[in-house]
Amino acid sequence: MFVVAGVTGHTGRAAADRLLELGRPVRVIVRKPEHEHEWRAKGAEVALASLDDVTATTGALRGASGAYLLVPPKYAAARLVEAQKVTADAIAGAVKASGVEHVVFLSSQGAQLESGTGPVVTLHYAEERLKATGVALTILRAPYFFENWAPVLPMVREQGVLPSFLPADLPMISAAARDIGRIGADALLQPHAGVRIVEIEGPAPVTPRDVARALSTRLGREVNVVEAPLDAVVPTFTALGFSEDAASKFREMYEAFLAGRMDPIGPPADRVRGTTPVADALLG
Repeated sequence: MFVVAGVTGHTGRAAADRLLELGRPVRVIVRKPEHEHEWRAKGAEVALASLDDVTATTGALRGASGAYLLVPPKYAAARLVEAQKVTADAIAGAVKASGVEHVVFLSSQGAQLESGTGPVVTLHYAEERLKATGVALTILRAPYFFENWAPVLPMVREQGVLPSFLPADLPMISAAARDIGRIGADALLQPHAGVRIVEIEGPAPVTPRDVARALSTRLGREVNVVEAPLDAVVPTFTALGFSEDAASKFREMYEAFLAGRMDPIGPPADRVRGTTPVADALLG
């Protein structure tokens, strides 16, 4: 039995679908009963649990040979990192108590650093907590998600403008969420001892200008990158419902990209490439 969390999001859904397509027994973790029917119809077991709840998550993981786990975002929290550390502690406690044999954990590039990476510092903390459980652990260091561009698609379609907080010609290792989830599912089928780190990449590094070109081709209209100053990050994100603290952490993350702190570490980490192009990830 494989347990998959985050199935109402992109990577968890992709991981669970992949395992079901391969005929593997799957139990998904959902927080709300209204999500049960979809997954039962697909042939999965369903466990109702919040990943903040050690007892419920322990029950969801019990009897599993492997689990795909992640720390859900809490961007409205007044203190983002502290709020997400609570979840990381609960997940680690449930992993230890449940007896699950192998965990595949969705982390991020830059998570090898304990500071200076914005919200990614939570994932550094979660990695360390999971390592301390002694359970076989596969850490997926995901890159920048192509889907991070999705919120600006209306502006792209209506105005032909792709706003970016990063320089137009800055190459970024990026990948589609569907590939990250698939790679996570495949990692569950490769049990091992100890800790394995997998760094995920897309087909090739892309710049914001590359994203604009790809969207321009698919949409049949000119799309131009407009660089926005980092001073606009906090007001932009707070307008989207992020707390002031969370928004400031995202500014720090953009600064980390510019400083190279989010670069992959390379060997001994394994490298796995996704295949989905950015336009397919964003437009289907």
